[in-house]
Amino acid sequence: MSEVSVSILSIPKENAVSMFYNLETAKVDYFHIDVMDGKFVEKNTLEWMKENALTISHISNIGLDVHFMVEKVEEFIDEYLDLEPKIMTFHYEAIKEKNRMMEIIDEIKRNDIQVGIAINPETPIEAIQEFLPYIHQVLVMTVVPGKGGQKLIPQTLQKIKELKKYIMDNNLEIDLEADGGINQETVEAVRNAGCDRLVSGSYITDSENYAEAVKILKGEN
Repeated sequence: MSEVSVSILSIPKENAVSMFYNLETAKVDYFHIDVMDGKFVEKNTLEWMKENALTISHISNIGLDVHFMVEKVEEFIDEYLDLEPKIMTFHYEAIKEKNRMMEIIDEIKRNDIQVGIAINPETPIEAIQEFLPYIHQVLVMTVVPGKGGQKLIPQTLQKIKELKKYIMDNNLEIDLEADGGINQETVEAVRNAGCDRLVSGSYITDSENYAEAVKILKGEN
């Protein structure tokens, strides 16, 4: 059974609080906070995501799964520390330099927060292998980051399989998270590829029954 991290990108402002309550009741495992700076990706969600994260931290016990799609990762780590997120994930493509990667990993871990590295669809798993012993999660983007409503890129499933095998072969304790285009039609393939945690947005938030949508993603049906 997989965990579900619900992306709140498409939640309308006027209904946000009631939807957060309803999503918690539907037994999502995390709220996925997509922090975009308008530079690393085209969309800018900085104010909206911070507002939502603050609200959730005040009204919910569900953990925050913060996904930084930003260039200056260090600045945003400091901004979100007070909210005590469960997970902070940043993109390999935004950093690349080994020393800076390790500095960011260490900074997050020093604050008792799990750390994840995200990779875009075109980034090979070899690029992050040396960092895997130091982190808790790899987020595989199964769509191009920064744009909602895309279809899952089938080739990314092979990347998930290869990562899962590498993790198992090296006895690493790392969760695999997939983000993008995950819905009723694609979820079984993503779970079978080896994912532990699934990020899904509009499939859940646009559904008439949140709890049923979450059960389908978790594999409880």
